Amino acid sequence: MNAMTYPPTVIDGAATTCQLFWARVKQHDGKIAMREKKLGIWQSITWAEYGARARACGLGLVALGLKRGETVSILSDNNPEWLYLDMGILGVGGVSNGVYTTDSAKQVEYLCRDSQTRIFVAENEEQLDKILEVRDRLPGLLKIIVLDMEGLRDFHDDMVISIDELYRIGEEYHHAAPDFWEEQIALSRPEDLAILIYTSGTTGPPKGAMISHRNLMFQISNLTGFIDIGPEDEQLSFLPLCHVAERSFSVFLPLFAGSIVNFVEGPDTVPENIREVSPTVFFAVPRIWEKFYSAITLQLKEATSLQKWAYDQAIRAGYKLAEHRLNGTTPSVMEKVKFWIGDRLVLKNVKRLLGLDRAHYLGSGAAPIAPALIKWYLALGLNMYEVYGQTENAGLATSNLPQQFKLGSVGVPVPHTEVRISDEGEILLKGPHVFMGYLNQPEKTAETVTDGWLHTGDVGYIDNSGFVKITDRMKDIIITAGGKNITPSEIENQLKFSPYVSDAVVIGDKRKYLTALIMIDYENVEKYAQDRDVPFTNFQSLCRAQEVLDLIRDEIENVNKDFAQVETIKDFRLIEEVLTAEDDELTPTMKLKRAFVNQKYKSLIDTMYA
Repeated sequence: MNAMTYPPTVIDGAATTCQLFWARVKQHDGKIAMREKKLGIWQSITWAEYGARARACGLGLVALGLKRGETVSILSDNNPEWLYLDMGILGVGGVSNGVYTTDSAKQVEYLCRDSQTRIFVAENEEQLDKILEVRDRLPGLLKIIVLDMEGLRDFHDDMVISIDELYRIGEEYHHAAPDFWEEQIALSRPEDLAILIYTSGTTGPPKGAMISHRNLMFQISNLTGFIDIGPEDEQLSFLPLCHVAERSFSVFLPLFAGSIVNFVEGPDTVPENIREVSPTVFFAVPRIWEKFYSAITLQLKEATSLQKWAYDQAIRAGYKLAEHRLNGTTPSVMEKVKFWIGDRLVLKNVKRLLGLDRAHYLGSGAAPIAPALIKWYLALGLNMYEVYGQTENAGLATSNLPQQFKLGSVGVPVPHTEVRISDEGEILLKGPHVFMGYLNQPEKTAETVTDGWLHTGDVGYIDNSGFVKITDRMKDIIITAGGKNITPSEIENQLKFSPYVSDAVVIGDKRKYLTALIMIDYENVEKYAQDRDVPFTNFQSLCRAQEVLDLIRDEIENVNKDFAQVETIKDFRLIEEVLTAEDDELTPTMKLKRAFVNQKYKSLIDTMYA
């Protein structure tokens, strides 16, 4: 049974995302749909403006030669224009494909060639250079559209136009054919390919996951079944929009809920912007939740004795209530009173500092998270839920819920989703969200989906209460020389709980013992060194300072206490370069690529086994 076998999801008479979008535009009209910060001021965009811009984009693309079923690729950070283009492309029957801003020109060429991109959207001069470098090898490319023309005033190229020019062309098209837009929306079908999302390609070239309107509509309906979200809720968009999780939360979820999406100014302003917006619904990857925790931990080191005592008392009361919640028991009146006082005097300020003081839903996904970290957020009085899913099932498969919550699990299967464990221990999924397959790769599709069951590549089990527990990726399981099976992600998550560790890769496959490559948190370790007058001149010398090595060794020893002898880290090395999302070692969600790291740093790893 594949996704096509299931009846399509219909929401308010709409069976496709573009039909739902246009219905919401008509329904909400003057209500605020999104905000962006320009010149220091948050500016609002209504649903009517959203609809007009999307229509202009869609019709402009048609005027430039785009036909139904053809692809438009978008290379840009998050902004309203991304959403205008996304909905415009879908509205005229096109296929929308997001490209990571960190991709190189060579990667851009591969994605455009594989998806047969007809029109390419570049955010600015930097991204334009990438497509111009490779366009001669892309004979099917019709046009390039640039969102930000700063620095390009004197630039002229017959293939390149600005977004403003696209709006103008689209408005003219609409004036000449006023019914065409709605006719195209009406032509859309649930089984049509809507978006392409390319996998990271850690084990070969990226694969284009084909996701249909049917897949997306099912997920839109499912998400809102347990996230209490409505027109008054605020969201913050900052993770890459070409990632399925951010696309779900920032683009498709608001089509149901009518919530307001706020765009960060840039990757560096997330902490500032979240405090300004104070979102009520917030989804992030574990790295963000770790950084929030680290920020508070380090601030506490600077606090007075009285402030530390007050925090300890308040968070202790919070942990008491969190334990009751996790155990399904009722706290005493005195425990509630203690938390109420602690919250009023201390914890509310902590939440305000993080920008989470209004949040009623926090979601974590896309990578494993340490259970102790979730428990800390619960102790603050915040509702945090770990969720699980992947690109190939359009985002969501299991979730912890308010009434069904178990720490260390990724929750229970969401409605209309089947989960089972294969004989090899692999997690399999079935439901209307299972994707159409990989573009141009029928063999890979056949390997991934068998009899309607999606093979996730994750190893795990389902406990007696129906909660799904993921132990690791199948390909990441370590089998030591002594034959012991080790799941490294659990150890790595505990290491990343330290404010001084940004990421870690546990090594040990076919080795006598476990070691680790550590990526330090530059900002936090730098401050640690400065506060103790540790001399260093650059990142490399910081990593080599004995005091820093001792610091990381102590953090590792603290983690080792929680594991069996065979699972403890016996030695470590620091990665002596500052890595960013542009580096091959990191995924777009800032996680170290295990296989790549093992290969690139083989000689460094070997020194730990000499």
